[in-house]
Amino acid sequence: MKPYSYLILLPCVAAAAPAFAFDQSAQSTAGLTQAAEAGRDIVVTANREARPIATVGQAVTVLDSETITHRQASVVSDLLRQTPGVVVTRNGGPGTTTSVNIRGADSDQTVALIDGIKLNDPSSPGGGFNFGNLLIGNITRIEVLRGAQSVLWGSQAIGGVVNLITRQPTETLAVNARAEGGWHDTGQVFANISGKSGPVSASLGGGYYTTDGVSTYAPGTERDGFRNYAANGSLGIALAPNVSVDLRGFYMNGRTDIDGFPAPAFSFGDTREYGKSEQWLGYAGLNAALFEGKLRNRFGYARTQTNRRNFDPDGVPTETFAAKGRNERLEYQGVADLTSAVFATFGAEREVSRFSTSSYGGPVGRGRARIFSVYGQLAVTPIAGLTATGGVRHDDHNVFGGATTFSGSGVYSPNDGATAFRASYSEGFKAPTLYQLQSEYGNTALDPERSRGWDAGVTQRALGGKVEASATYFRRTSRDLITFVSCDSPLTGICTGRADGTYDNIAKTRAQGVEFSLLLRPVEAFTVSASYTYLDAVNRSEGTSNFGRDLPRRPGDSVTVNADYRWPFGLTTGATITAIGDSFDNASNARRLDGYVVADVRASFPVGEHVEVYGRIENAFNARYQTIYQYGQPGRGAFGGVRLTY
Repeated sequence: MKPYSYLILLPCVAAAAPAFAFDQSAQSTAGLTQAAEAGRDIVVTANREARPIATVGQAVTVLDSETITHRQASVVSDLLRQTPGVVVTRNGGPGTTTSVNIRGADSDQTVALIDGIKLNDPSSPGGGFNFGNLLIGNITRIEVLRGAQSVLWGSQAIGGVVNLITRQPTETLAVNARAEGGWHDTGQVFANISGKSGPVSASLGGGYYTTDGVSTYAPGTERDGFRNYAANGSLGIALAPNVSVDLRGFYMNGRTDIDGFPAPAFSFGDTREYGKSEQWLGYAGLNAALFEGKLRNRFGYARTQTNRRNFDPDGVPTETFAAKGRNERLEYQGVADLTSAVFATFGAEREVSRFSTSSYGGPVGRGRARIFSVYGQLAVTPIAGLTATGGVRHDDHNVFGGATTFSGSGVYSPNDGATAFRASYSEGFKAPTLYQLQSEYGNTALDPERSRGWDAGVTQRALGGKVEASATYFRRTSRDLITFVSCDSPLTGICTGRADGTYDNIAKTRAQGVEFSLLLRPVEAFTVSASYTYLDAVNRSEGTSNFGRDLPRRPGDSVTVNADYRWPFGLTTGATITAIGDSFDNASNARRLDGYVVADVRASFPVGEHVEVYGRIENAFNARYQTIYQYGQPGRGAFGGVRLTY
């Protein structure tokens, strides 16, 4: 029987079975609202539905609204680097290209979601998502799932999933706004309004950010600035008690100054170059619950588009690069409560991707691909405290063919959550990108990248929740990784007719390590959280010169400590210390990047019931460091602002 045949049978089985839960899809407005209001106790990313985190066998970190507010970060990547298992590299200040690596996987192997809608740029060589333009703005929740999850989220989910949730509609009128300024002529203002009137609920917001930045070229003196506009919107319409419509949008528009390789030396240095980027996301969905909510269906259409252009005012032509990437996705998702102890998630997706690129006004390269997917996952709670989950997915690509992935996980608590044992096995895959398949360097014979991994861990809570500690071991092997191949004469084999090079499935890697986390609440007003990650990520491509060497920009050790204290008279103070160990900048391990320690301090104070003033000092000790060789990072900076909540 073909994999998608089961998709037809599952709703029929569900219709005949009793149930008790009425949870919500990870992409419905109701589900996003449910997660946002539940703090750290509910997650939507692990099961594509709002479910208690106590029933999830995979490693998930939740940064809820309170945490995001307290830490005062401006860019999403600054929060992500404080998460266990996550490494962030950035080629300059805010706005520059930013990579997020989870458990040693490439950044292009991380799935990025906004409000449950998958993001990626088909026009980029790796097809991933650039976190550089992504500001906190009106994002109110971040879930980070570590480990492969291709069964539910498809291609790219080898390292993990980052799900960003914006402010959702509220039952009553709510206004959130803030304005901030600081060093390097940095300023930002963001606002959001939400509420409900009859069957219609809505949330609308937007904002602006600007900074003079720092020199992208570390030894340089010319500052490279960044400005960004952003808007978010979510509209829910209840057509009936069990039928609703969701309309959602997200928009980013940024300009980033960059440095390049000016003539006549063509070595890295200060230039007047800059890049512009624009990203649209639109979603429309229909939700229908049947059989007293036991079968929940969602039909959705999503479209994302990314436009990028680079300019050199001193060059001829001035436009040095242009690219457009577009994804259109049709999807169905069903969730069925088969019994009070068994629920199933299943669905089908059809995605069409397109891209076009050109350099220095040259020929325009174009490409298109279609992928059709079906998936199913079953979660069972046979006894109190034990939940086991298993799933399968099949993808059919019009160029490389098919790929099937499996996953399984379990969580068991013998003492009502005080102790929880977790383990998971997961497979991941990443389809060759349009650039790798159909550009001037393309190879249509490429296979998808694949991974297999597992993890196991334990979480212990004590003293009524005042102490919480966890430890997790993980291991993943990845094969058929796609790498650019340089071609020299004579042009034979895969290089035939490709003098400029091509792509091939020749790389293999292994990543393993340990993640520790600790949360202390000795008194209600004082919270300390700490995490440590040990990572061993190496090249396992046999027969190559880099076999056995560390993967570039994967530090072996990383530590983050956050401490916050609320004083009796209302003042809240806090600090974050992030320590990153040494790593190598290149695959040959010939160039080392020194480790670094960055300390941030912050404070906030309420003025009345609805207003709060706040301030922080980032990189308080003015550490000089690089996450990519010769690319500068911000030094010490002081910022202050006011926040309105009504």
